[in-house]
Amino acid sequence: MREQSSPATRLTPTAVADLAAVAARCAAASEADRRLDPDVVHALIDVGFARHFAPIRHGGDAGTFTDLTRAVARIGEACTATAWCASLVANLGRMAGLLPAEGQAEVWADGPDAVVVGSLSPTGRAEPVSGGWRLSGRWAYISAVGFADWALLCGQVPSDGPPAARVFAVPRAAYEITDTWFNVGMGATGSNTVVVRDVLVPDARSFDRAHLFTGAAAASTEPCHVVPLPAVNGLSFVAPVLGAARGMERAWTGHVAEKIRSAAGPTPAPPRRVEQDVTLARTAGEIDAAELLLERAAAAADQGAGITPLETSRNLRDCSLALDLLVEAVNRLFRAAGTSGHATSSPMQRAWRDVNTASSHVALQFPPAASAYADQVFKI
Repeated sequence: MREQSSPATRLTPTAVADLAAVAARCAAASEADRRLDPDVVHALIDVGFARHFAPIRHGGDAGTFTDLTRAVARIGEACTATAWCASLVANLGRMAGLLPAEGQAEVWADGPDAVVVGSLSPTGRAEPVSGGWRLSGRWAYISAVGFADWALLCGQVPSDGPPAARVFAVPRAAYEITDTWFNVGMGATGSNTVVVRDVLVPDARSFDRAHLFTGAAAASTEPCHVVPLPAVNGLSFVAPVLGAARGMERAWTGHVAEKIRSAAGPTPAPPRRVEQDVTLARTAGEIDAAELLLERAAAAADQGAGITPLETSRNLRDCSLALDLLVEAVNRLFRAAGTSGHATSSPMQRAWRDVNTASSHVALQFPPAASAYADQVFKI
């Protein structure tokens, strides 16, 4: 049974700042080990990320996307990988809230801090049997899987029409983890592969994947569980990038300020190059703009089922647009840091690698987001 966190520590600014300090201290070691340090994992759970979207009936907070986005971004300033894992642990817990009541009771039988991870890619297959499903398959890139209690895994199921997909909740004892995560960025996320071999999953631990996209929760009316996935999915992945960009901006500013002081010598007013001023001002403005977009998207998502189709598509657009702004800002800072800023000991190079790796996620690509938004505007 996992030790439960204290209600007083749930995503408060002080608790989040404490987690950020632990994540920063352990960032290099976590990356070298290709998974989060145990101290970081303990702090992440204790702060309340796992329970943030867990149902109230099971002791969870059924919290808001606004609070989560701010907390994840704050962690990302210290360690992008920790923020990424914190965000996905919270958001996969939210998805488990779409399980039938009996399945929810199993997932949170030991309390609201159960860690849920998973993949919505239907790379497995399931066959119906009496009382449930027989599931087999492999699912790659499952972040934080090394410290999870449950995995939500998507599989194709027989259908008379187009291929159908279901989501299955599988306990840790029923799946294997294969060590496959060797990436240039986001190394500490431990995004390894899950393997399931002919595991029986009861009906109560399964739901139609389409319900995620419509917000049709079987046993919950809480806003965080009934909001359509397209309205919130981008927030899951771009909030850590916002934090990383903020951390990069702070590191670059300190780095350049020291270079200016060193170049000035005994003169009372160190000279600055206009290129440095432009880089700082444009980058800070882009990061601020991205943050404002995400704040609006989170507030819209917090309407739950009340969010409109246009707002849903706008959220998807804004998250993708915010990502583009953040990647451009981080890349500009990295170019302007100079050779000394590219040292392997510099936090800037880790943020640069992490941000560019995160930007490749399929949920954050702008063209499909643009098309979804245009469909709503043009009513096509």
